[in-house]
Amino acid sequence: MSRRGYEIIKATSGEEALAKLASILNRSDSVDVMMPAWMFLRFTRRIRQDKKNKLMPIILVTALKETEDRIQGIKAGCDDYISKPFDKMELFARIQSLLKIKAYNDQMSNYRKELESEVINMTDELKQSNTALDEQKARLSAIINNPNDILIFSLNREYRYTQF
Repeated sequence: MSRRGYEIIKATSGEEALAKLASILNRSDSVDVMMPAWMFLRFTRRIRQDKKNKLMPIILVTALKETEDRIQGIKAGCDDYISKPFDKMELFARIQSLLKIKAYNDQMSNYRKELESEVINMTDELKQSNTALDEQKARLSAIINNPNDILIFSLNREYRYTQF
């Protein structure tokens, strides 16, 4: 993996792996964990509980042959699984595929944040416009409701009024 440009960070327990994951989360897009299946499933569920890790790719590389074991891995939050012994090229292809999907998800998340920001800005602009319209409406209402005022309209749609 390191020859292909991946950084390898090792941990000796699920707790240590979670702590290291938290410290490298902004730099890392995938995690490889070697541990017993039951511990891996617990570890995966804990990773998925954190919103920041919801879309991080997780591949279960396992010697378990039973379909039920693989289903348990997927239910726990794994995105893919590969049975041992595995073909290195297949593993790298699957990693690349999941990293590409993660990059697209990150891009969509950033786009969604930009859109939310734009909606907030436009909403603020509309509120300001509504305030200005309300003020103008109040002035016109005061003019119309006061019989001692004269309202003069011009051809360029401007108006002015004079009080007696």
